[in-house]
Amino acid sequence: MQDAASPAPIESALLNEATGNTIRHGYFTRAGGVSEGIYRGLNVGLGSSDERGNVMENRRRVAAWFGLPLERLATVHQVHSPDVVTIGADYDGARPEADAMVSATPGVVLGVLAADCGPILFADPDNRVIGAAHAGWKGALTGVLENTVAAMEALGAQRGNILACLGPSISQASYEVGPEFVERFVAENPDYQRFFAPSATPGHAMFDLPALTIERLRQAGVRAESLGLCTYPDSERFFSYRRTTHRKEPDYGRQISAISIREI
Repeated sequence: MQDAASPAPIESALLNEATGNTIRHGYFTRAGGVSEGIYRGLNVGLGSSDERGNVMENRRRVAAWFGLPLERLATVHQVHSPDVVTIGADYDGARPEADAMVSATPGVVLGVLAADCGPILFADPDNRVIGAAHAGWKGALTGVLENTVAAMEALGAQRGNILACLGPSISQASYEVGPEFVERFVAENPDYQRFFAPSATPGHAMFDLPALTIERLRQAGVRAESLGLCTYPDSERFFSYRRTTHRKEPDYGRQISAISIREI
């Protein structure tokens, strides 16, 4: 394995402003990993065909950025669902099928993977409850964001105290969809037509997944922001499923966004 510099994740001004030293978070890029070739950098995707040793070393580096061992990095088997799991002190490394996690336990890192879908990190700094969600179009439409907020409340969070930030994800300028896609959203809510703009391809549209994500977070009663970073054009910093597909590459890596409550 070729060594590289330590990871240097992007941080949210909103989360930093309110959480201070009680909660730490980071939206990790490709920087600081050991993977090579099409997976170059910090690929943490166990579902990729990258060498497993590289993936595990990259994951170890993410955990180490939080000052914790690899065994305390919690991730799930993401399936584009609205399902949320609670991570406690008894976390044993299991990866159940789900797309979000919540915790009130210090010393564990919640991490969600993405390569165009939206990674959202949540925090209620007053009550020391955190969450992390993976929201592609399906998860956003079927309620993974709202379910994450509800699961945080079950751990003692107060909805009005919850902050949420959407990390690097595909933007409207790079997300072309077909007419059946638009119909599915408009059938759910006619107002969702506003998240689609005309495409250069007849009958197609450009979908604004980040805008939908932020809208649903705010409607859920939390204070939300977006980093405003698109994964598709920025191949130096981000993996992108859609870019990989357009380039006809055989596989792609995944970046991670993670959050943890500091131990006192």
